Amino acid sequence: MTAANQRRATVTTPTDTQILITREFDAPRHLVYQAFTTPELLRRWWHANRSEVTDVEMDVRVGGNWRWAAKAFNGYEFAFYGEYLEVVPDERLVTTETFSGVPDAKAVNTTTFTEKDGRTYLEMLVEHQSRANRDAHLNSGMEDGMQDALTLLEELVREQI
Repeated sequence: MTAANQRRATVTTPTDTQILITREFDAPRHLVYQAFTTPELLRRWWHANRSEVTDVEMDVRVGGNWRWAAKAFNGYEFAFYGEYLEVVPDERLVTTETFSGVPDAKAVNTTTFTEKDGRTYLEMLVEHQSRANRDAHLNSGMEDGMQDALTLLEELVREQI
């Protein structure tokens, strides 16, 4: 088992409407940031070994749109999409996010990339409009898939060092 497989993200709920995900990567932040903002790299980790990524569109600029779609191995097709609200290269992305299965439950995601001693500390704050939306997100099974996706992300960025 590699170190990436042993490392896990921490998921907490700082408020009734927030989910905070933190994880450390053994890679510089510019590589982790690139994996979040480069379609061909995102395709290599976002599937979490649970689906086939069918579409990745990214216009990484304030006001630009993004859309990531996939088809799960059980045949279920889904997408996530939104708009970039803030883009600070290698440091921070703020986006809206809507899941195609629940289009009325838009969230705002703030993803922060901090580097210390060649390691990246990733923080993803998901802010929902209500506690019910936050709880539905938490109970969707997202954590297992997210853990696997972030493990794949670490393997990808480690290959690029």
